[in-house]
Amino acid sequence: MITKLEEYNRKRNFEKTVEPEGKTEKPEERLKFVVQHHIARRDHFDLRLEWDGALLSWAVPKGPSYNTRDKRLAIQVEDHPLEYRNFEGVIPKGEYGGGVVMLWDEGYWEPQADVDEGLSEGSLKFVLKGRRLKGKWALIRMKAKAGEAMNNWLLLKEKDDYTKTADGISQFTTSIRTGRTMAEIEEGGDEKITRNPFSKADVQLAKLVSRVPEGEDWLYELKYDGYRILAYLEGNNARLITRNGNDYTNRFQDIAYSLTDWAAGRAMVLDGEMVITDTEGKTDFQALQNYIRNPKGKNLTYIVFDLLALDGADLRGHRLIDRKETLEALMKDSPKNLYYSQHIRGNGKESLLAACKANLEGIVGKKANSVYSGTRNGDWIKLKCATRQEFVIGGYSLSDKKTSGVSSLLLGVYEGKELIYVGRAGTGLTVRSMKELEERFESIKRKTTPFKQAPEPRKNEKITWLEPELVGEIKFVEWTVDNLLRQASFKGLRTDKEARDIKKENVDNKTQSDEKPKEKQSHAKDLERPMKAKVDSIIINGIKITSPDKVIFDDPEITKADVVQYYAKVSERMMPYVGYRILSIVRCPKGISQSCFYKKHPGPDNKGIVTMPILNSSGEKEDYFYIQNAAGLIFEAQMGTVEFHTWGSRVDDMEKPDIMVFDLDPDAGMDLEKVRQGVKNIKSLLDQLSLNSFLKTSGGKGYHVVVPFKPYVEWNTFYDFARRIAEAMEQKWPDRYTSNVRKNKRTNKIFIDWIRNGRGATSIAPYSIRARKGARVSMPITWEELDTVAPDGVDMADALMRIGGSDPWKDFFQINQRLK
Repeated sequence: MITKLEEYNRKRNFEKTVEPEGKTEKPEERLKFVVQHHIARRDHFDLRLEWDGALLSWAVPKGPSYNTRDKRLAIQVEDHPLEYRNFEGVIPKGEYGGGVVMLWDEGYWEPQADVDEGLSEGSLKFVLKGRRLKGKWALIRMKAKAGEAMNNWLLLKEKDDYTKTADGISQFTTSIRTGRTMAEIEEGGDEKITRNPFSKADVQLAKLVSRVPEGEDWLYELKYDGYRILAYLEGNNARLITRNGNDYTNRFQDIAYSLTDWAAGRAMVLDGEMVITDTEGKTDFQALQNYIRNPKGKNLTYIVFDLLALDGADLRGHRLIDRKETLEALMKDSPKNLYYSQHIRGNGKESLLAACKANLEGIVGKKANSVYSGTRNGDWIKLKCATRQEFVIGGYSLSDKKTSGVSSLLLGVYEGKELIYVGRAGTGLTVRSMKELEERFESIKRKTTPFKQAPEPRKNEKITWLEPELVGEIKFVEWTVDNLLRQASFKGLRTDKEARDIKKENVDNKTQSDEKPKEKQSHAKDLERPMKAKVDSIIINGIKITSPDKVIFDDPEITKADVVQYYAKVSERMMPYVGYRILSIVRCPKGISQSCFYKKHPGPDNKGIVTMPILNSSGEKEDYFYIQNAAGLIFEAQMGTVEFHTWGSRVDDMEKPDIMVFDLDPDAGMDLEKVRQGVKNIKSLLDQLSLNSFLKTSGGKGYHVVVPFKPYVEWNTFYDFARRIAEAMEQKWPDRYTSNVRKNKRTNKIFIDWIRNGRGATSIAPYSIRARKGARVSMPITWEELDTVAPDGVDMADALMRIGGSDPWKDFFQINQRLK
């Protein structure tokens, strides 16, 4: 290395110049670059690329240009030491390169081919990821005349999304680090970069509770499964610090770069979670572990949920709701790998239900008016869907059936200064994780137990004790009465937490507020779907979903992925009503704002979808279709299907219907209480006939009253019976109801729609979304909810919450009735 920098050192007198002396320096994992504006004998820019422990350097007289037509001369000069990338100041006159040096740009660079080969052959192509220079560039060596050194190159911009018609650099006249102009650097002026008011902070911690507090003074967010990270941004620098004070900037360099680029020089301190997301947008802790081992090609995302400082001001004493509003505005146009953590106000029970149903970790509740104290004082709480926490690994066992590896981990928590044994984790250990653990265990083995009371070895096993230094993330079913873990599973190591800080998480069963909840807000979808995968397609239940980010509903914005995920989650409840029944569907491939269309006749069989010929009303056979399983439901949603309408019979007994539907369709503008009274009246009539009925919203103006039957009579009898029910309503209350389909006959009345009970007619399936504004759902509800749930009162988010609770139609198919 000294030989490499020999020319650099020979040209400088380090007793006079403040430039760094060339010496060996261990390079970092990622290659850095710097561009320095240098006014010496001539005004020029120096491009320096880190390679092989030094900075390859070219003097570019006119500076780089974003215009692909510009061919800028770049004169290769001696290699510079890595430390030179931090140099900004004045080189004394008379010294080599005497003049003013500004740090004009910096960042990372990625060679597009072998660097040494490119230098030798005179063609070096690379990508720059700086604040000012971005995209693809190339250095091409010019042919030298006889006797001339081969040090003249051309710096070219290659075509990409960053190409411009102008040079694109003229507007940048200040230092990327200090904000100073060349004149201010020459005069020794102070830096203009705003500094944060603090350089370290204790994170706010959440207390584990078992009950959701009531009241609207709580904000609820998802609980993410990753590493807690405080991000300190100043000038052109980002530091990513774990809760135990470790600097993980180099481990998460892509995020550090995005934060620096996004902040654009503003000083701020952020609190958030570093995560890896899967194809459905869920956080995956094991994937994060894999990324740390091999940081390539993963959906690394920094989810930001708090703003602790901004532009030099400490915001920790401000209200949480104010901090989050400022943060949300700041992150409006942030890069895709930076994500603002959405929240909803109140509705904690519904939010937890939605999170658990979506197989997420849980939710975090935060007092809207709380300050950021950096303690675990109850202002933040956490409610978990699955029981998991961190434990200290105090040893491991190996059964006599294995010659190497790990059979189970011996776990503990601290009580004061003593490590208390709490059980074993014998599952979740993959080949890769066992290999990693063995390597980590090798240097921390000890002869005696670290636990206050050692567990008894099991038959035919060997226990190896370990220094209590490593922390593991463990998922388990519950604590036993003996304070031991039941069915514990290893999820990964936690290098962001200190072993001494690991204590048993005791659940606080106190509720935080006795306030009565205010009017319900249906925004739990913000918790149900934390983020969309940034890909052209995703996989849901084994089915490829194309264009997942296509917007299907505008207000609120709901994507194709949201619709597919919804049907995947409700499929267990929905399939008994939609499976093995002839379908008519409504497809909206371009969203509901574009043209939607009905479809009765299918394409070829696909993914749980079956076609079958049926005689139509003209006696001719036509192909219809039905779905066999959840895959068919999801595949239809992938094809753009929003609504599912079904026949009243199953395909295995086509000509004998088993579901009768009465749709109460009110005249325009009718008072809702009159519609509800109509529902009560038809239920009363059905009760008199000893017919058990069930209620669901239509997702539109009215309600649906649904009656299950044993498939016994044919369509004509079934149809006539439904008509007589509607006519009986009309005869008993002639000023309220009509059985006539004509609109001019239903003025100020409710049409009891019985016509959908004929052969070939369909009705909207339970749990189906409606292709209407708001993504309302035709949702089964209890009779007790009639006076509180409007016909269009259940949207997708509400539906997902509801399926986590008891089923209001659980007895639907257990009622076998016959027409009388």
